Amino acid sequence: MGLKRSLRARQAGFSYVEVLAALLLTAMLLTVLTRVLGNVLEAQETTNATHDVVEETRFALERMTRAVSASQRLLIPQAENPGTAHLESIRDPGVLAVTLDPTRDLDGDGTPDADNDNDGRIDEDASGDANNDYQAGISGIDDDNDGVTDPWGNWDDDESGATNDDPLDGTDNDGDSAVDEDPSWDFNEDGAPGIAGFDDDGDGDIDEGHLSDDDEDGTYSEDWWDTVTFYQVGTNVIERTPVPWDETGAGGVTGLDFVERTLASDVTQFRVERIPAPNGGPPLVNITLARTDAQGDPLSLTVTVGMGGGS
Repeated sequence: MGLKRSLRARQAGFSYVEVLAALLLTAMLLTVLTRVLGNVLEAQETTNATHDVVEETRFALERMTRAVSASQRLLIPQAENPGTAHLESIRDPGVLAVTLDPTRDLDGDGTPDADNDNDGRIDEDASGDANNDYQAGISGIDDDNDGVTDPWGNWDDDESGATNDDPLDGTDNDGDSAVDEDPSWDFNEDGAPGIAGFDDDGDGDIDEGHLSDDDEDGTYSEDWWDTVTFYQVGTNVIERTPVPWDETGAGGVTGLDFVERTLASDVTQFRVERIPAPNGGPPLVNITLARTDAQGDPLSLTVTVGMGGGS
């Protein structure tokens, strides 16, 4: 009879010890699964964060690449000057400055933003301060990499220590290996409005108006170089974009209006090098942007682009 009762008890359900063992095994299994799931989610988050860093770095390089390839003039890095002891053509921490894309129309008014006088021509009639920012070179930037920012008069566009020493004539007048980078009010320095002896604007008159009226349109110094600048501050790379469609800028001064934003953060290296084109054409620009990913591992991307779409 006792044996039968024991068999009936076992058939009726699990024993207390068996239930505890089952619960313990279930808890252990859930713990393992939770850890596995946590590791998977953590790995996924790390992968996503690393992917975001890669994409942000590519985006920053793309912004700089587009700016260079669409520009008509590379301002920084400057050409290597044989008369100085410091490097001009390599900037690390990086600085990259070009004139604004001549087709860009952010305000959508049908006129390119760089066409300040709305005459269909770009950057053709600046003052001795070609950037129109009331500073030597580009305001707030050490243009020639000598360790000094804005050290000279506001007409010293290349921060060389001399003003208006390289007019627009296709030659290197000041012997610094750069061409046409520091013009005066009279862009080509020929003592006449526009090009001496020519009817620049096709109105039937030759050399009419003020000698600083480089396009002979009746006004002068009204179409300057609008500059896009990328530069490093600490671990951030900043993009400065001009907004030349506004009437006034910083401090109520025309030409000083721009917006800035952080293009990339956690930057460990921003290096920009100006490379003379092998065929004597527009220079090339080599850009390296290095950052740290979500794991703290280094990420470095490099691109080479020709100014004005050259290669």
